[in-house]
Amino acid sequence: MADEPRTDDDLARAIDENAEAEHALRSAAHGGLDDADADRLRDLQVERDRLFDLKRQRQAQRDAGHDPGEAHERDAGTVEGYRQ
Repeated sequence: MADEPRTDDDLARAIDENAEAEHALRSAAHGGLDDADADRLRDLQVERDRLFDLKRQRQAQRDAGHDPGEAHERDAGTVEGYRQ
């Protein structure tokens, strides 16, 4: 993401926009994605993972009594490499 969300509302809005973009892409594909659409879908999924990671970081900062604004978006390699 070029601009990190600055507030919880910004973050929620970014997550919603991401989900809407994914839904639109899937709806337009009618069950079949070409390579470009499949790449875009993967990008959207990674972006959403990064957004949710940032959301969790902000909550952890808040729970620890710190400023949630100190949380920062992590790179895709870090977020996608987490063990479930």
